[in-house]
Amino acid sequence: MQKKKVLVVFGGMSTEHEVSRVSSSFVLQNIDKALYDIKVIGIDKTGEFLEYTGEHSQIPDENWKDNCKPIVDIISFIKECDVALPILHGLYGEDGTIQGLFELLKIPYIGCKVLASSVAMDKVYTKIVLDRANIPQVPSVYLKVEGENITLIKDEFDEVTDKEEIFKLVEEKTGYPAFVKPSNSGSSVGVFKVCNREQLVSAISEAKQYDKKILIEKGINCREIECAILEKDGEVNASVLGEILPAGEFYSYESKYQDENSSTQIPANIDEKISNKIRETAIKAFKAIDGSGLSRVDFFIDKDTGNIYLNEINTLPGFTSISMYPKLWENTGIPYTELINILIRNAK
Repeated sequence: MQKKKVLVVFGGMSTEHEVSRVSSSFVLQNIDKALYDIKVIGIDKTGEFLEYTGEHSQIPDENWKDNCKPIVDIISFIKECDVALPILHGLYGEDGTIQGLFELLKIPYIGCKVLASSVAMDKVYTKIVLDRANIPQVPSVYLKVEGENITLIKDEFDEVTDKEEIFKLVEEKTGYPAFVKPSNSGSSVGVFKVCNREQLVSAISEAKQYDKKILIEKGINCREIECAILEKDGEVNASVLGEILPAGEFYSYESKYQDENSSTQIPANIDEKISNKIRETAIKAFKAIDGSGLSRVDFFIDKDTGNIYLNEINTLPGFTSISMYPKLWENTGIPYTELINILIRNAK
């Protein structure tokens, strides 16, 4: 039987470049090489496409580019492949851009299509779509920041530009504590917890370095629950649930990837009725954004009220050794290598 030619792409220009390299390394080390001929592209932080020819285990190393060579004709290089695995997180990889390239070249690829990728990457517009689907979310405010100018976009898309009124409206809608987030960013990059106006102003100034669109959400005393979604043979499946036990106040970038005291619990210790509701909501949200292939859907459970809120949808979640997506499926009965096989088999 002729092997399928698989293209794995890693790196990229996002703030999650390093995480992508770790994810792709684990994918390549666990992919079934008896079934696939593999070609690898590394995208550096400037956006240059390079053919990676080194050991897959060395991709996370800082000198990974020493094992690369230029690609003379990137279009022909990609078109030689049967299916693409864009193991890219964040902007220019998870937001529909590289998905559009594969669409133009008529190359099947794993994961969500252009629309779902772009909507889920943008936290503001994820909320708009999920609100239409009547999926509960914590109260939030949407700001646009251009230099020193701040504009609050109301629910009816009317604009407020007076700063004093903006801060007053934010405090009325979310109160303190609140979380300030760039609309287009992942892995909790640029996310800040604020407890007063001074911190709010400072956090907005920091968050605008990552995106001019900023989301401010009400902070709640919550448990953080995650559910993995996998489309298999036309059916959307939800995994068992996992709970994040962050070492810090919230699951920041440092808590995820640098603090060894952060941990996860799989399956999460949750009442079966609540678990089923979360899994059903995860599938509904995935369908609401017109998702395909895979996603990880994150939830909050309010410890004080028991209310369930959807936090966000990740259309290309991490695939590292500690990443929840593959761990959730492993605990649901699908080992890492078989998970990759399913994703490739269902690429479109």
